[in-house]
Amino acid sequence: MKVLSGIPALPLDTSGTAVTIGFFDGVHLGHQTLLRRTVEVAKEEGLTPVAVTFDRHPRETLTPSNVPRLLTTIERKVALIEQMGIDTVLVVEFSAEFAKMTAEDFAREVLKEGLQTRHAVVGANFTFGYRALGTPAMLHELGADLGFTADAVALVELEGRTVSSSSIREALTEGDLDWPQRALGRRYAVDGEVVTGAGRGTGLGYPTANLRTWPRLLLPGRGIYAGRGLVGEGAHVAAIDVGTNPTFGIEPLHIESFLLDFDGDLVGAHMDVEFWSRLRDEVKYDSPDELVAQIADDVERTRAIVPRTPS
Repeated sequence: MKVLSGIPALPLDTSGTAVTIGFFDGVHLGHQTLLRRTVEVAKEEGLTPVAVTFDRHPRETLTPSNVPRLLTTIERKVALIEQMGIDTVLVVEFSAEFAKMTAEDFAREVLKEGLQTRHAVVGANFTFGYRALGTPAMLHELGADLGFTADAVALVELEGRTVSSSSIREALTEGDLDWPQRALGRRYAVDGEVVTGAGRGTGLGYPTANLRTWPRLLLPGRGIYAGRGLVGEGAHVAAIDVGTNPTFGIEPLHIESFLLDFDGDLVGAHMDVEFWSRLRDEVKYDSPDELVAQIADDVERTRAIVPRTPS
């Protein structure tokens, strides 16, 4: 798959494309519907399937005081998009200059001239261009003038609830893993680099892998979770702490995982932490011995919930 960085990377060398556009945070079931539709059109019409996304959440430029935590890094998002069969991803810098581009200019300069668009697929709530004045209806009209077609795909609903990145974020913040799993079509996971921690876990008999994540990435609500640590080709059952280590004094919110039945040094490795079930709240204990007893219980509960063989 090709990953193009910014509008200057255009024009795309192709005879025609089917294009979908969106921020695609989380690449949830709604996004997957758009991507799948784009790939279907491309196959039917002999086109190249392309996804256009952005290097940051638009609010980071438009309303920097109100920017949500994100469900995926740009690298993870691109990888998930690739899994849907997309051939090319254009990652646009959502700068202040780009935010001033009109809907008409975007359709002409990016879609028509840059991507050689023959068909565009967008969500029913899609907006684009300066002050978000562009709508699916406008895209259809502009496409008719520029020589491409467009269709808007209805939002995906599950049991009467609309699938959206914001609803997934809200659930995760509350420690709810059920809705994110259903809305994403997979378990929620975060990724980062394993770094050296304070070493307390080793002293307690439960050495943990401390994960340094992208600062903008959303961690589930504070608490203890059962899940997996995915390193390279290995998948290890893990008891996961998202918290501040209150027993030893308040620290910045972070994530650390005790990998069951694993003995090795992971510092410097890239690891995905996959969340399966929330076990309990994070609690301040009166002594390290009380904490150790609780961790032992957490480990046994984790072992009962998460099978050693990936399913």
